[in-house]
Amino acid sequence: MNTAQLPFALLVGIVTAAATVVGGTLAIRFRSAKGMLFGFSSGAVVGVALLDLLPEALDLVGPDGTALSVTTAAACGFAGYCLLDRSSAMLFGQQDGHGRYLGPGSLTMHSLMDGLGIGLAFQVSSAAGVIVAIAVLAHDFLDGANTVTLSFVGGGSVRAARRWLALDALAPLIGIAIARMVVVPVQVLALLLGVFAGGFLYIGASELLPRSRDGETGLARAGATALGLAFIYLVVRLAAL
Repeated sequence: MNTAQLPFALLVGIVTAAATVVGGTLAIRFRSAKGMLFGFSSGAVVGVALLDLLPEALDLVGPDGTALSVTTAAACGFAGYCLLDRSSAMLFGQQDGHGRYLGPGSLTMHSLMDGLGIGLAFQVSSAAGVIVAIAVLAHDFLDGANTVTLSFVGGGSVRAARRWLALDALAPLIGIAIARMVVVPVQVLALLLGVFAGGFLYIGASELLPRSRDGETGLARAGATALGLAFIYLVVRLAAL
């Protein structure tokens, strides 16, 4: 990324941060409808893994890598997140609220990777940077909402959810700054995306979906989950145009 591109890349980071804050603020505002919120978020998080992260990782791995390496990374991410989640529960107890850090922390790291992806794309060209930025912006609104939702899943307060939301909003800017200083091999980036995809699959299926049962009928819950998946599919399709 050259000096002339830096102001535009930072502007993109600020816009994505604003989208994250708006999404998270709405999730806090309507937190009383927890069952529907958790159902929608479960579908959205699984959708991000299957429809966004994994395809992007497979594209990045290129001819020098294999699809198996990406799916293996995803499996490791799923197993690693499960192990971390269960071991944290055993060490600190279910009532300690370990999930209030693990879930939103993972999404914040994902936002950091988003910023890194924007910065690396600008290293290729301004056009590539803009394309990646549009794709990131399209789902950052939902990232903010998911971060808040996962904070509530772990028993976090509204104040804690707002702190995580602030960190999630700042993460893309930090990622852009890191991309200016380092060069990450594409193969490594592909594997990291695979790991995140596996972790998100665990979050959506094992944490958010079971929580969506509270206070809602099975049909409404299933509808909210399907809507979350459909929303991510639409976002990915629009970003690819």
